[in-house]
Amino acid sequence: MTHSKNITDIKVIFSADAIASRIGILAREIAATHSERLLVVPILKGSFIFAADLIRALHHAGLSPEVDFLTLSSYRDGTSSSGTVEVVRDVETEIAGRDVLVVDDILESGRTLAHARNLITSRGANRVTTCVLLDKPVERATRIGADFKAFDCPDVFVVGYGMDMAHRFRELPYVGHLIQEAGP
Repeated sequence: MTHSKNITDIKVIFSADAIASRIGILAREIAATHSERLLVVPILKGSFIFAADLIRALHHAGLSPEVDFLTLSSYRDGTSSSGTVEVVRDVETEIAGRDVLVVDDILESGRTLAHARNLITSRGANRVTTCVLLDKPVERATRIGADFKAFDCPDVFVVGYGMDMAHRFRELPYVGHLIQEAGP
């Protein structure tokens, strides 16, 4: 997918209301399994909207998590993973002895989530769990599953709710699939 293709429409896959409802349920599930000293580590950039809503929902579920961020990249401007995960911005919070919840937007190849989990684990976390907005039923490059997930996602390229195509469409309040005009 490139900037030159014409986008004619976006098909909504998960509505804003469905996402909000599911995040409330996820937060209660997470709260039932985590300690009071929870550190939430969203993987940026794609998970920032999901993470913000999840952190507020965790508050409503009785937790007061600390938050730090990890920026990883394997996509750059493309629509498929490069296969190499790079740390663009590292966490600054002490991780040793903490329960850590790693939050990501989508689980596909598994490289990004596995890289984050392994990085946090190697720094002495007491327990590392993972939470994703979307889980795509595709063959993974690494053996990993999410401990918590909001939705199973069809095997299509999705945008919205923080996820982008070359830095566009993050602002959409829902998750959708881009419909493109047929090219010449």
